[in-house]
Amino acid sequence: MVLDGNAVRSVDRAASLLIALGESQGEAGVTELARRLGLHKSTASRLLATLQKRGLVEQDDDSGKYRLGLAVVRLGGHAERTLDLRSIAMPQLEGLARGIRETTSLEILEGDAALTIAYSDASGMGRDRSGRSSPLHATAPGKVLLANQPEREVIRLSKVGFTPYTSHTIVRVDLLLEELARVRRRGFATAFGEFEPSVNAISVPVYDQRTSVVAALEVRASGNRILPSRVPELVERARDAAAVITERIGGVVAASDLRPSPAEPAPPGA
Repeated sequence: MVLDGNAVRSVDRAASLLIALGESQGEAGVTELARRLGLHKSTASRLLATLQKRGLVEQDDDSGKYRLGLAVVRLGGHAERTLDLRSIAMPQLEGLARGIRETTSLEILEGDAALTIAYSDASGMGRDRSGRSSPLHATAPGKVLLANQPEREVIRLSKVGFTPYTSHTIVRVDLLLEELARVRRRGFATAFGEFEPSVNAISVPVYDQRTSVVAALEVRASGNRILPSRVPELVERARDAAAVITERIGGVVAASDLRPSPAEPAPPGA
């Protein structure tokens, strides 16, 4: 991708304005901000107007000065919660990874994707996947997160189109809705070669104080290491770790999730 220099410069200036407002004592005027950042007043005014449309800044009706908007407050709260969740989850992910000798991670819903916020590789040799996004329809944690969303969200995503990453990827909305119903019923999700041909995974939910799914804990490995016969063991171990994370963030495990591990292996995509 070739980045447009003017676009990058505008983004940099807008970010500088937000930082400058954050460092101000409550509010600041256009002239003051322009002078502080070395911008033309008209440029600063245009950028502030754009940020205001997005709710990132607010303008006082009386003084005409600007302050940070509610959108920034919400983003800050989201970032703080994510960092807290990561620090709480890491010991559990590391302990689980050592115990089962497989890779573990924690994903949250970020837009229309699953974002990895914490990662532990038992061997210490794998590449850290933290910060990586993955599709909701083709991954085990993505299914856990998507199963907690209204059906209309799944239908909305289907209108954009589900990418067929492998021959096992579920791309029909009716089949995906059936799969998500199974996820809710069983309390875990599987993905056998659906995103990466040689990778299998299971995932279980982490809950908040309202028993809503706030994150998904994943165990993943090459296909010959996670076979259907191993699913019950991995689900049980993953649930134990997820329950600790849920408790430590003040969450409550959903009553439907207080169940024994599956007695029968879960076949791919079932």
